[in-house]
Amino acid sequence: MQTRRLGNSDLNITTIGFGAWAIGGGDWAFGWGPQDDADSVATIRGALDLGINWIDTAAVYGLGHSEEVVAKALEGVKNRPYVFTKCARIWDQNRQIGKSLKAASIRAECEASLKRLKVDVIDLYQIHWPEPPEDIDEGWQTVVKLKEEGKIRWAGVSNFSAEQMAQVSKFGPITSLQPPYSMIRPEVEASVLPYCLANNIGVIAYSPMASGLLTGAMTRERIAAMPADDWRKEKNRHYQEPLLTRNLNLVELLKAIGTRHGRTPGEVAIAWALRHPAVTGAIVGARKPGQLKELVGAADWRLTPAEIGEIDGYLKANPA
Repeated sequence: MQTRRLGNSDLNITTIGFGAWAIGGGDWAFGWGPQDDADSVATIRGALDLGINWIDTAAVYGLGHSEEVVAKALEGVKNRPYVFTKCARIWDQNRQIGKSLKAASIRAECEASLKRLKVDVIDLYQIHWPEPPEDIDEGWQTVVKLKEEGKIRWAGVSNFSAEQMAQVSKFGPITSLQPPYSMIRPEVEASVLPYCLANNIGVIAYSPMASGLLTGAMTRERIAAMPADDWRKEKNRHYQEPLLTRNLNLVELLKAIGTRHGRTPGEVAIAWALRHPAVTGAIVGARKPGQLKELVGAADWRLTPAEIGEIDGYLKANPA
């Protein structure tokens, strides 16, 4: 699998990385329903066997559980992948999630992530959300200091606007941005991706398949049967009408394009995200062994200009 240099770092990452959000399990505000840890471990190891060389997780995924599962999956692994995680989302004893960019909070989060991940240094540490916005300077300065102290190797941000990146960059260079980016969420194309290109900031796109919606496996029946603690059912507007019909029809187009090449709709969706010159890699989540085999082909495959035009034409004719 080909690799690309991530921004100003020395990390050469595969164009597809493993996303560990869903393996955090259910029973938290943005969970994906029940998840078997043995399946998660096997899925991560399967990702490594396919050549993927980075894992993206976050402290808040499963309220610490995702990081613990990642550590378990990497026990005894000789060629360890890069491990990326995030800060700025905290939780209390009642599992209620809060937001903090205060220095003491970020330092405590970093120490907790190091412990859960069972590592001495985090390869890429990212501010998960720029919230509260009045504290982003303090938050970024703290992350920069953690890099200087050797707690983390590289420092990035997630969900930041171009203006917010420009604001904090005076305290230290940003290695990467992690934004939501898919054909049904292309908003970052306007100013965010151009800013990253102009400033040598790597981009690792999350939800290129729109949290599973563009995989081809999602149906109205499956959505209706989702467990109550799957965040997508109630909190993701793309899983609800009137956008659901539009998105499922889009999947039919992706199926048609994929069929021409022996590719899955998910591979088409990932390849669409990777087509943008600012995008270094795409985060691809999986919950069971075997799922990634239907997706990793997108790492080294490209859509034709005509096929990109087909997709763009549908989206313009059917705006969100």
